[in-house]
Amino acid sequence: MIPRYSVPELTKIWSEEYKYDLWREIEVLYCEGMAKYGLIPAKAAREIRARAGFSVRRIEKIEERVRHDVIAFLTDMSSRIGPSGRYLHLGMTSSDLLDTALACQMTAAGREILARLVKLRRVLRRQAVRYRRTPMVGRTHGMHAEPITFGLKILVWYEETGRNVERLERAIEEVRVGKMTGAVGTQTHIDRRVERFVMRKLGLETANVTTQIIQRDRHAAYMAALAVIGASLEKMATEIRALQRSEIAEAEEPFTRGQKGSSAMPHKRNPILCERIAGMARILRANAHASLENVALWHERDISHSSVERVIIPDSTMLAAYMLEKFTWIMENVRVNKKTMRANLDRSGGLVFSEHVLLFLVEKGFSREAAYKIVQDAAMEARRTGASFRELLAADARLRKRFSKEEIAALFDLDGHFRKIDFIFKRTLGRRN
Repeated sequence: MIPRYSVPELTKIWSEEYKYDLWREIEVLYCEGMAKYGLIPAKAAREIRARAGFSVRRIEKIEERVRHDVIAFLTDMSSRIGPSGRYLHLGMTSSDLLDTALACQMTAAGREILARLVKLRRVLRRQAVRYRRTPMVGRTHGMHAEPITFGLKILVWYEETGRNVERLERAIEEVRVGKMTGAVGTQTHIDRRVERFVMRKLGLETANVTTQIIQRDRHAAYMAALAVIGASLEKMATEIRALQRSEIAEAEEPFTRGQKGSSAMPHKRNPILCERIAGMARILRANAHASLENVALWHERDISHSSVERVIIPDSTMLAAYMLEKFTWIMENVRVNKKTMRANLDRSGGLVFSEHVLLFLVEKGFSREAAYKIVQDAAMEARRTGASFRELLAADARLRKRFSKEEIAALFDLDGHFRKIDFIFKRTLGRRN
């Protein structure tokens, strides 16, 4: 059964049909390479190219008997070719075929994910610019801290997504490597010119040195890149979830026409997609851990990594692509409640300007300790009684003697917090933003 989170392009890449088609092409290219360098008759290579084919159903039937997927595949394909089929896989070992095909699949899947990551970054850039001057309260430890803008929050995500693009690009290049080096990596029965020929045709680099397999640190780095992408998406989705809480209600994921939030409570609008993304990120991290476990194998190779990879690599690539598609849609259609953002910012009665006041007093000659005590006393009184923080400061005898109400009021100007917003955007996006 295809999981609900599957993505058509990725489902195709990890299908049996696609895999066996890759195996067919690798085996045919290998024969063509041998013919090119005079190792087998050219006529045989032409026959192999013309007649090579397979049946997934027949391969599965043969595998039930031989208990070996590569042998089952070769048995089926060679029977269709005829006598020239004896040149298939000549001098190769199973991992020459498996690891080279896997490199092709991981590269193709990685590029699909990369395209979605780039699209998300474009959406984040657009929304960051759109909400560049939309004020809201910044929170540290979950508590009101100082004013920020919603656009600045998204700009942080945009920059992080750019780093994820770079990480994934590096990971794809690291795994875009094939090999034909035989049973223990000595290339005893394989001509290195043929190996280079095949890899060039497939668009892969050639591994410099291997055991029977391509070393799994490459795959682990790829899986780790997917896990980091998942962690970033989880962070962003968790922020939307937090801002959607009834007590905050500043932003929320889209709620479509006809959608229902709860079987019991008709009023509910739950952040189900953001919660789904947060949950799926855990799977990506767990799969990355499993991939790290695959790095250490016995001697020149054992098979303990194989069964793991058949699950974690297709699942992680499909999950990452699905998560990116869903979060991109969320950010394209995110609901932003500017009035609530401003109301929440004002809810503390000006406490978010406490550092402005502190620095002003220090600049005017108060010691930092004295200034801190004045501001903190007024802040605690405002929290305790609900009185205006600004009015408490203006009424403080130590300040009333030295500053007018207008000077105190000027410290509560919101624009003062945003003087460098444009600089931050230009530094991050460049001049055209």
